[in-house]
Amino acid sequence: MKYIPFGQEKKELSEIVLGMMRISDKSVKEVEELVETALSVGINAFDLADIYGGGRCEELLGQVLNNRPDLREKMWIQSKCGIRIEEFTYFDFSKDYILESVDGILKRLQVDYLDSLLLHRPDALMEVDQVAQAFDILHKSGKVRDFGVSNQNPMMMELLKKEVKQPLSINQLQLSAAFTPGFEAGFHVNMEGDKAAVRDGSAFEYCKLNDMVIQAWSVLQFGYFKGNFVGNEKFQQLNQVLNRLALKYGVSPSAIAIAWVLRYPAKMQAVVGTTNPKHLIEASQASNVNLTRKEWYEIYLAAGNDLP
Repeated sequence: MKYIPFGQEKKELSEIVLGMMRISDKSVKEVEELVETALSVGINAFDLADIYGGGRCEELLGQVLNNRPDLREKMWIQSKCGIRIEEFTYFDFSKDYILESVDGILKRLQVDYLDSLLLHRPDALMEVDQVAQAFDILHKSGKVRDFGVSNQNPMMMELLKKEVKQPLSINQLQLSAAFTPGFEAGFHVNMEGDKAAVRDGSAFEYCKLNDMVIQAWSVLQFGYFKGNFVGNEKFQQLNQVLNRLALKYGVSPSAIAIAWVLRYPAKMQAVVGTTNPKHLIEASQASNVNLTRKEWYEIYLAAGNDLP
């Protein structure tokens, strides 16, 4: 497992993050086994959000940590807030809601602090001074050590930086071999057509310029939660390439697909959402695969993309 320096303390975090969005129907014993498996292969980063499973995902991990307090210091735990699910879903970055959310997260996790808190999706009604006040309170009280965002473009992050004193250490962005709008815009600069449209404000380049960690999510998905492309007959050419490279490197096709994400030259992490310990072990091997430039482009093209 390879590691990247993170945050103000430059803590070493695994390139693979265990995403715990889908554990809500698991038992406490099964979640403990999943955590133990992650740690055994060098994964020390764990991602949640207050809305995952309606809070049940955090509660389950909290029960594991209550039973096994020795695990806490081995784990870097991140959660997210800002999405409200009531009669309908909307976003809320108000000071009071951020503070209330974090207190709920800590209670469910049965911990004293979060290693990282992300603002989950952009809030068009965001008042930056409210976020700054909330972050100051959370940081000074020791409840949150580092901060970041999820799915934000450069101008949104610049707006936050106007008032927020703490560094924004992370941006979670969707990326997989079958979901590459950020790269398409870069390849088609100064050209006509839909692929030339810059939809994310060059978020990937901005994160590199500002030494932010990019946490890629849905690394095995195509579209917006449309399904897994590995082994999917809709992506026959892509799977032929993944299978061939899997044989070459002695790993699974999924590991090759994740290695493709990690090959982007930035502070990259891949959030892997499996709840199967065997699949997690396979996914962890992606960190040991260093695809060549030619192989990276071959995968990109096999996914149905093109180059000028």
